[in-house]
Amino acid sequence: MITLITGATSGIGEELAKQYSAQGDTVIACGRNTEKLAQLATHQNIEPCKFDATDLQDIKSATMAYNQFDRVILNAGNCEYIDDARNFDSSLFTRVINANLLSIGYCLEALLPKIKPGGQLVLVSSSVTYLPLPRSEAYGASKAGVSYLAKCLAIDLNDVDVTLVHPGFVKTPLTDKNDFPMPMAVSAEKAADYIISGVKKRRKEVHFPYRFTLILKCMRILPLPIWLKLAKGLTR
Repeated sequence: MITLITGATSGIGEELAKQYSAQGDTVIACGRNTEKLAQLATHQNIEPCKFDATDLQDIKSATMAYNQFDRVILNAGNCEYIDDARNFDSSLFTRVINANLLSIGYCLEALLPKIKPGGQLVLVSSSVTYLPLPRSEAYGASKAGVSYLAKCLAIDLNDVDVTLVHPGFVKTPLTDKNDFPMPMAVSAEKAADYIISGVKKRRKEVHFPYRFTLILKCMRILPLPIWLKLAKGLTR
């Protein structure tokens, strides 16, 4: 099996690369960090592939030598928060949308034709999409786009299985900068376990940790005015 993973130089992507390679897959570990890619290359079955996921031509050039994948996991992304919505930071918004959503489109153009019939496409979104949350105007909007995109692809792709991943809080270098509590946070290793198990079963959605994501799913039934009032209380 040949598995390509974007965002493989840290967090969930790094753990996915290590676990899939340990299972015997040939892993194409993609990212921009040359030093981390070199470290991953010391693991058996991992081949580093350096490109910028926001640059279509860079993706195409870097992956030109690969003809076919069994599985493509689009995991690369970034997280920044809008701290002052009244003075909206459009530059921050653009950075996050580019990193989390537009990059998916570029990867799809470059990589989707190379997924073999019967193969799998995995898009990593976030459980932030279940409910509007404070300061999440950029991150939440980008991940909501990823979730909608994955659901549409699941309809339109007849020979590729699509799995949408909605993680809760995961302890990674990206979330280490969070200045707020992260209830029921799991390790990157545990997150990779959840994803690999769900992908193996070809589930349409993988969400975790279940207790946390089920709470969010249940809270979606609240009328919007009630949720907005509760959410405003989180900012105080």
